[in-house]
Amino acid sequence: MKITDHIANSKGKTLFSFELLPPIKGQSIQWIYDAIDPLLEFNPPFIDVTSLREDYIYKEQENGLLQKVSYRKRPGTIAICAAIIHKYKIDAVPHLICGGFTKEETENALIDLQFLGIDNVLALRGDARAADSSFVPTKGGHCYATDLIEHIKNHNNGKFLHEDIDTFKSDFCIGVAGYPEKHFEAPNLNADFKFLKKKVDMGAEFIVTQMFFDNQKYFDFVNKCRENGINVPIIPGLKPISTLTQLNVLPKIFHIDLPDDLAEALSHAKNNAEAKEIGTAAMIKQCKELIEFGAPVLHFYTMGRPEQTKQIARAIF
Repeated sequence: MKITDHIANSKGKTLFSFELLPPIKGQSIQWIYDAIDPLLEFNPPFIDVTSLREDYIYKEQENGLLQKVSYRKRPGTIAICAAIIHKYKIDAVPHLICGGFTKEETENALIDLQFLGIDNVLALRGDARAADSSFVPTKGGHCYATDLIEHIKNHNNGKFLHEDIDTFKSDFCIGVAGYPEKHFEAPNLNADFKFLKKKVDMGAEFIVTQMFFDNQKYFDFVNKCRENGINVPIIPGLKPISTLTQLNVLPKIFHIDLPDDLAEALSHAKNNAEAKEIGTAAMIKQCKELIEFGAPVLHFYTMGRPEQTKQIARAIF
């Protein structure tokens, strides 16, 4: 079922969902099941599965020179989505990204997803590789999320890269990312809204936000979207604080601010256990406010560790 249909069928009730990272290479599918099973009691209508591009390592050769080697550390997103829908009968939402994939590989992925009966995709440009200072498109691939949206819409219309097959059309519901505190590469917030409006005008049907800790940022973002004619569901993405280091690491990596009261409380935490307790309490309060505001879904970035999310969900659902 499409995410937009799940939201429509909820009749105004806030839903629960979460996102998974594929396990590190060498782990079994049981890692995925262990990340999902504790959260089933909250009846998630869908589960996101991230996608990661290739990265590079440098291996020293016998002659002392370094060889640049491409590698991928995690199993394929599509296979994990197939396992989820087979075992749990829950909609899986794969992330499709530009970086690391040619247009042909993207089209092959869409064909596989349509074959599996997957109805939703999240179309993202993707992040830069660890070794790159900025995003570098893959040769023969897409450069922007808008290019990816256009490719998916063409696929929905039966238009393929190298041929048209009128009888073969998909019907993917397309989601995109939104940034309540602005994408760090956008020159300003108004420009960011223009980029987002373009993605919606091209066919995006729902938005999932970057994590945030100040609900006012989400409220303002939703209101500004509506003022700009962006009327699709806007799903808040949530990540509770769980360690002391996240006080500084999350703002640096994700270009977000922590509210003064949360930052102050965390600055007095003596250890990770105290930081996690503070983060859990803050997220419960944040979620209750989001439900009162009318957020369609609370979407948790679990990173494959479900216990804190379970504690929070039990307090609010």
